[in-house]
Amino acid sequence: MLHLIDRRLNGGNKSAVNRERFLRRYKEHVRRAVKGMIAERSIADMDKGGEVNVPAKDMSEPSFRHDRGGDWETVHPGNREFVKGDKIERPNGGGGGGGGSEAGSGESTDEFNFTLSREEFLGIFFDDLELPHLLRNHLGSVEQSKPKCAGYVRQGAPCNMCVVRTLKSALGRRIALGAPAAECLRLMREELARALHDGATAEAIEALEHEIVEMEARIKRVPFLDEIDLRYRNRVSVPQPVARAVMFCLMDVSASMNEDKKDLAKRFFTLLYLFLSRKYEQVEIVFIRHTDDAEEVDEQTFFHDTKSGGTVVFSALELMQQICAARYPASSWNIYAAQASDGDAFGADVGKSGRFLREELLPLVRHFAYIEMPDSGYGRNSSLWTEYEQLAQEQRNFAMRQVSARDEIYPVFRELFKREAAA
Repeated sequence: MLHLIDRRLNGGNKSAVNRERFLRRYKEHVRRAVKGMIAERSIADMDKGGEVNVPAKDMSEPSFRHDRGGDWETVHPGNREFVKGDKIERPNGGGGGGGGSEAGSGESTDEFNFTLSREEFLGIFFDDLELPHLLRNHLGSVEQSKPKCAGYVRQGAPCNMCVVRTLKSALGRRIALGAPAAECLRLMREELARALHDGATAEAIEALEHEIVEMEARIKRVPFLDEIDLRYRNRVSVPQPVARAVMFCLMDVSASMNEDKKDLAKRFFTLLYLFLSRKYEQVEIVFIRHTDDAEEVDEQTFFHDTKSGGTVVFSALELMQQICAARYPASSWNIYAAQASDGDAFGADVGKSGRFLREELLPLVRHFAYIEMPDSGYGRNSSLWTEYEQLAQEQRNFAMRQVSARDEIYPVFRELFKREAAA
């Protein structure tokens, strides 16, 4: 087996192999640092790299040494400073760091700073995440194929040679070419035996022996392996189904969604957009925002427009169903949806939205995630949350979570899109 070790250097004399080894060894430290970055960053800086701090004490490695071994005794002398019952005060400065404006004393070790690139940052952030229940159900326009065995051919690369089929072919050829000669040789030997038994002349016996020698030489000239015996495994490219999916992003932009709630919703959808665009090539994203009326918008409008108004949740769900019927049939698309709202819905809109989601949308989608930014002043769940709770208990492909602070976005996002355990 051949092992290749890549020792090429990146720019600035940084080894890619060493960076990968470091990230693998201190993965948990780096992941905790990335989690903190997400809560502190602005939406525009969400996908940038950054610096992580790893405590130097956590980077120490165990070492082995020879002990003196055996049984031994020692006597320790007493001390002149302390007696039994004395209490030792803590050293000032906490191990080298000064408190307040005073300088510290003693020795300490700085934290190790490590700079993550954008690709490394996103790779760690979206590690172990995937779209739930994703199926490969469509032969897409993108060329995606898989090599498949398709019999044997007489020409090919040496690495594809099939030894068993080659030897079988050689054996069959030797049998086919040697069988008539072997039969003739058998008849000649029988004739020679009769001639010797009947007392034939020496000339006749010599002639028969000469013919037998020539026939044996002819049989031996049949090669053990010939070029026409070679057989190579043949592989052809077969089109493979691709996982084609669409994600619907539904966001409430009504007047009850203040700037803090909209910031939380946009952070969630920003992470969702980065996750889909990085890990899946065949995923389309449909942005829908709604007040008392829903509309499909582009990415720029979805994240930056300041439109506001009343609240009708049903309008967004209905528009999603219409778009699915027109452009994304469930037979050839994996349909996903994520809805963000503060749950501020009134009157018949709550029940109507719940029934429509249960009867029309959930049978179509692979997974539906609902994120609610509750109003902490109410001290109770919203009417929409109460309605959706019944769906979460009944439907396997529906999940709902509440988010009230920036630092809750990351764990909620990972919980909603964590990789499914292998069956």
